[in-house]
Amino acid sequence: MTQDEMKQAVAAAARDYVRENLSAGGILGVGTGSTANFFIDALADIKHRLGGAVASSEATKKRLEGHGIRVLDLNDVDGMGIYVDGADEIDHGLSMVKGGGGALTREKIVAAVATTFVCICDASKRVPVMGRFPLPVEVIPMARAYVARELIALGGKPRLRENFVTDNGNVILDVHGLSITAPAELEARINQLVGVVTNGLFARRGADVLLLATPDGVQTFLR
Repeated sequence: MTQDEMKQAVAAAARDYVRENLSAGGILGVGTGSTANFFIDALADIKHRLGGAVASSEATKKRLEGHGIRVLDLNDVDGMGIYVDGADEIDHGLSMVKGGGGALTREKIVAAVATTFVCICDASKRVPVMGRFPLPVEVIPMARAYVARELIALGGKPRLRENFVTDNGNVILDVHGLSITAPAELEARINQLVGVVTNGLFARRGADVLLLATPDGVQTFLR
């Protein structure tokens, strides 16, 4: 199977998971990225069962609406049964690095509301120790240089993501050279830096379910 074929397979598995586990008329959270896009396309088959969806980015909102799926503002939602999103890396404890698409802050907010977080990705994203993929950190622009110095002090090598502004109007520093052996601790430490909006570690609120696409089929792992 090609990588795109694996993404399509795991997207279909996630659609089936939603059909079996989200009550009719329930609210679904939807993430951002290439695998999430395949999931959105697969959702068209069951859109009549959804009470609506909450999008983690403007791009996701546009794609959902293109399939005729009602998009809700998170502030108008009292609860959310399931949130489905991809990951740039995921370890065996189901902590993740996310934010390659730049939507990490909104993704983290939507994930916080959901009862169940379902991560969908292909086997190349599962690693014993995260850090090979640069850790995104969303930063208020005036704090960029200060936060970069603090990230260097933590052992990282931050690089400004060129020609990119988040949906929130901020910049992203991609931190290279980390070996993330204690993801929840590092997540909290970076988030305490003044000027940081949030970082792409999803450890304190990791995935509850991992649907992992492999050449032999989709495997399911629980937190």
